[in-house]
Amino acid sequence: MTEATIPLVEPKLALPVFGARDQHLRRIREIFNVVITHHDGLIRVSGDEVAVSRARQVLEELTALAERRGTVDDDDVAGVLATVTGDESLRPGAAIDIIQPARQIRPRTPGQARYAQAIRGHDLVLAIGPAGTGKTYLAVALAVEALKHQSIRKIVLVRPAVEAGESLGFLPGDLQAKINPYLRPLLDALHDMLDYDQLKRFMELDVIEVIPLAYMRGRTLNEAFIILDEAQNTTVAQMKMFLTRMGTSSKIVVSGDITQVDLPRNSRSGLTDALSRLRGIEGVGMVELTNADIVRHRLVHQIVLAYEERPKKRR
Repeated sequence: MTEATIPLVEPKLALPVFGARDQHLRRIREIFNVVITHHDGLIRVSGDEVAVSRARQVLEELTALAERRGTVDDDDVAGVLATVTGDESLRPGAAIDIIQPARQIRPRTPGQARYAQAIRGHDLVLAIGPAGTGKTYLAVALAVEALKHQSIRKIVLVRPAVEAGESLGFLPGDLQAKINPYLRPLLDALHDMLDYDQLKRFMELDVIEVIPLAYMRGRTLNEAFIILDEAQNTTVAQMKMFLTRMGTSSKIVVSGDITQVDLPRNSRSGLTDALSRLRGIEGVGMVELTNADIVRHRLVHQIVLAYEERPKKRR
């Protein structure tokens, strides 16, 4: 067992170096399997000699960065870890080239980088993971990138209209008004990547289509980037119907959280079925994102953990 000590010149540097809720420290601990503590302005690292040496190097570089800039973000930590370990998979993914040049979107975790790579390298990708891991957002960004580069002619964003424990059937308005709440998350992602006039024009020209899953029946989509969101709420028959809409030069991304199924009891999720049924087929990519890939508000990570741990305590 080896121990190393790193002084923090200013106490205020602790927050940027450690990250909110110590998220940077947790990542360093997991990668190097070391124990890291902080007391009286000193960071102590203990563990295997080589691991301690590398962890110390990472912490020293992050401390120097915090002294220069005042902040340290997830991309900084990932870049330093990749440099110190020589593992390039830890480095943040390349920026996604969306239409708005002032807006930069890139994978922020190794899991997200693998997800983006899988989408670029496969015609069909199935992705699962908890809330906040960027499953929908990154897929939409890559669809916009493909549209910009003219590798597709159309983006189709699809969601099953399954209610999460609420009844929306008596809401006022026409059919479009009733289905809009289901499709809102997809539209929110698009608004982040395209300005209002661009998005309106694309939707008027049918270049971008946002529709409920039921509207996919009977269609064949060529040269399209098709995203099925909340796919855990499809039945097996619906999933088969959706996947067989793929035409020539098209790409499909299917994403969902298999821990949040809102189907009637005893109904098998089409996403769970597809993961087992399609495994091993050439051209099909499968990605599992985890709690470590959550990039929403820092509390989302804690909320997901709390809901996972509660059943364990009961057992």
